[in-house]
Amino acid sequence: MSGVVTEPDGIPRCPWGMESAQMADYRAYHDTEWGLPVHGDDALFERMSLEAFQSGLSWITILRRRPGFRAAFAGFRIAEVARFTDADAERLLADPGIIRNRAKIAATINNARIAAELAAGELDALIWSYAPDRAGRPVPRTVSDLQPVTPESTALAKDLKKRGFRFVGPTTAYAMMQACGLVNDHLADCHVRRAVEAAAAADPAGTARAAGRTAGRRVRRGRSAGSRVGCTGPSAPGRRPRPPTPGQRPRKTGFSFFTNASTAIAWSSDAPARPCSSSSLPRVSASECPAP
Repeated sequence: MSGVVTEPDGIPRCPWGMESAQMADYRAYHDTEWGLPVHGDDALFERMSLEAFQSGLSWITILRRRPGFRAAFAGFRIAEVARFTDADAERLLADPGIIRNRAKIAATINNARIAAELAAGELDALIWSYAPDRAGRPVPRTVSDLQPVTPESTALAKDLKKRGFRFVGPTTAYAMMQACGLVNDHLADCHVRRAVEAAAAADPAGTARAAGRTAGRRVRRGRSAGSRVGCTGPSAPGRRPRPPTPGQRPRKTGFSFFTNASTAIAWSSDAPARPCSSSSLPRVSASECPAP
């Protein structure tokens, strides 16, 4: 089953948003959240963090723990999480309301500290600068038309890594892009797709960045847009990387733990789950996968 599913209520949905005893939470998330534009530094930091925690796990595991995550991480307010101490990290490791994964907890606190160094609105501008031009994207008809990674998500992950963010690899970055409305990956016949398109058209910030990403170029250069080759990401305004001295290798400022999924899973107390497809759609466990 790879196209839309029409349920007893007569409404066609993406197959992962189908109704069942196990997927009721997915249905609400699919219908009211996934793909709608998200803005705001704290809101995007929350999505980034939850997608990182989801790495190697079923998305329903994260979705059902979201209230616990919000309580444990101070509502994902960047300024507060950035002040977390080692004692807070130990507290989180003992919190049954979240995923008690030491690497992911440490990455979330680290990412908050990196984000806290940015100017207000800069994280939002950074992430949205990688929104592709919607006009140039084919409309997916089945989940097999979706890809787990795109050039934009790869460039975004690379930019975040250079800044010191952790646990946000290309696949995690694309899942965040899907969830936050940078792309519309609802299937062509899904009833939510049109609502997402309307919300995107009414989103001036997202529309401006998607139309050639000129706003992203301004963020990167800190001045008027110039030429841009490929998907090089924006840097903080006025901030230029220090060139290495002769003979010195460039310094790495971060590491994407997503590329080492086996380590991430080994440190987690939750068993990993199998995705229904190779795409970056919300992952479900084997028992939750619809029959082919």
